[in-house]
Amino acid sequence: MRSSGDSTAAGGPYPLHGSAPDPGAETVGYRGPTACAAAGITYRQLDYWARTGLVEPSVRPAYGSGTQRLYSFRDVVVLKIVKRFLDTGVALQNIRAAVQHLRAGGFQDLDRVTLMSDGATVYECSSPDEVVSLLQGGQGVFGIAVGVVWRDVEAALSQLHGERIDTGETLIGNNPADELARRRRDRAV
Repeated sequence: MRSSGDSTAAGGPYPLHGSAPDPGAETVGYRGPTACAAAGITYRQLDYWARTGLVEPSVRPAYGSGTQRLYSFRDVVVLKIVKRFLDTGVALQNIRAAVQHLRAGGFQDLDRVTLMSDGATVYECSSPDEVVSLLQGGQGVFGIAVGVVWRDVEAALSQLHGERIDTGETLIGNNPADELARRRRDRAV
């Protein structure tokens, strides 16, 4: 169990479990309005979070007026996680620390992580035993099963438009489940 936030808890900067990301895994990106719709946030939130570095688009940043940001599937999952934490009253500075922690680990194996918070600190739990241990210690009061968020974003994006990163071609009803299925197959080997 690892934590991030402004209180002292066991843990510190740490990598998430898993191997290095596959550079060719992200072949589809999502424009701002699509990312907003899938994450349940406003465009104003998206713009603010990108400008302040909370969740920046990993596929293509905006380079001035007339350019479009392009977010990866993982970026949209993180946007939705940030939104869920904000909805429960977790302070933005604590959310920022949690996102920086996830970013430091390369956002690996997000679908296996549960993020817990007591309002002041965000904890990463990668097993059910860690969740139980945190709850028994009286620390966690709110949890986000990232795998559930992953599937929610996947379902939302399957109904929305994506854009091929290499050609810029618009994909109607793109289904990012292909990446998840590929990752599950890779783990099974």
